[in-house]
Amino acid sequence: MRKRHGRYGFDAPWPLVGLFLGATLLLALAAISFVLDVTAAGVAFTFGGLYTLASALSYLYTTRRGKFAVWDEELRRLRGDERVLDLGCGRGAVLMAAAGRLTDGGRATGVDLWRTKDQTGNTEAAARANAEAEGVADRVDLVTGDLRDLPFRDDGFDVVLSGLALHNIPSAEGRAQAVREAYRVLRPGGLMLLADFQHTPDYEQTLRDLGVIDVRRRDAGWRYWYGGPWFATTIVEARKPTG
Repeated sequence: MRKRHGRYGFDAPWPLVGLFLGATLLLALAAISFVLDVTAAGVAFTFGGLYTLASALSYLYTTRRGKFAVWDEELRRLRGDERVLDLGCGRGAVLMAAAGRLTDGGRATGVDLWRTKDQTGNTEAAARANAEAEGVADRVDLVTGDLRDLPFRDDGFDVVLSGLALHNIPSAEGRAQAVREAYRVLRPGGLMLLADFQHTPDYEQTLRDLGVIDVRRRDAGWRYWYGGPWFATTIVEARKPTG
């Protein structure tokens, strides 16, 4: 995995803060319980605190390193000349990784509404600064847009990517519409990779309803856990039919 030079913040920072605060509180209660000679409570609080701390460290690892390693492996299949679209690109963790593998006229486009509650410092300016820092600004385009109504022509991209963005759309129909839009702008034979920790069976079903046969869901592994296996990330991989 190549060294990163951009600044990508933290994904959904408040749950991470909550985990660390929860671990601190539980361990403090454990210490108080042992001081008061309430051994059973001390053991229980210690177990809970260490368990919560492990979850916080898992979350921190994923948002700062693990997800980058997973996407580095996923993007090795790029030839270098593709037109790539990243849905909900944020500060550009996935977008810049893809752009870094493009040569020969390939371009990477990121689209987002730039909401900071989904990621710290999530602004178009931050994404643009990261493109400059990574040395890929010449092949990156940034667009403000709604994933449910993409401002792109049909069949305009060879690859469509998304890293934990679609679940932020509040309604099931809205998420389904975003998947339909991703399918619309993907060229026949093009590759789609949708990573998320919620609703991935629905994404797969929407694609099957559109006539996609070459589609599957697979576990992204422990490096993409947001706290533990109960918040594991799944990747929906699909190819748009050519016929």
